[in-house]
Amino acid sequence: GWMTLLLVACAARASEITFELPDNAKQCFYEEIVQGTKCTLEFQVITGGHYDVDCRLEGPDGAVLYKEMKKQYDSFTFTASRNGTYKFCFSNEFSTFTHKTVYFDFQVGEDPPLFPSENRATALTQMESACVSIHEALKSVIDYQTHFRLREAQGRSRAEDLNTRVAYWSIGEAIILLVVSI
Repeated sequence: GWMTLLLVACAARASEITFELPDNAKQCFYEEIVQGTKCTLEFQVITGGHYDVDCRLEGPDGAVLYKEMKKQYDSFTFTASRNGTYKFCFSNEFSTFTHKTVYFDFQVGEDPPLFPSENRATALTQMESACVSIHEALKSVIDYQTHFRLREAQGRSRAEDLNTRVAYWSIGEAIILLVVSI
């Protein structure tokens, strides 16, 4: 099935979404982008199957900017060559029975300056410089936290899968032991 979501905002914006991608499904997202804007698409499969997904990014004219098959995670940066609606799709159509959980972060444009008057002739005060460096440090902390949360979710999914397999193996062994003893 097809499912679409329109992502529209102003200035620098980032769309961070984690969604379920059923087997044999394709999910597309659309973003209105102005020419010359730098954009980054980062994605990762958190749960399901071999943790892989197909990803495709198209420009407003239908030109394919990025296409990868069966990737577990990737990051792609581009600059919009024209105004219009850019489309990126995640596909699980190659998988017949495993559904996936996919995370993506789509960043459009640069962050606005912390101090709007940063282009002024005078230098930043010591307090303003400290604020800028703290702001940058906090942004990297947020990125690290996001990646650790994804790894934790992936690890938990693998541990639960392993636990289920061990439980079934134990039940199987118990049945075999019972049959042999009888």
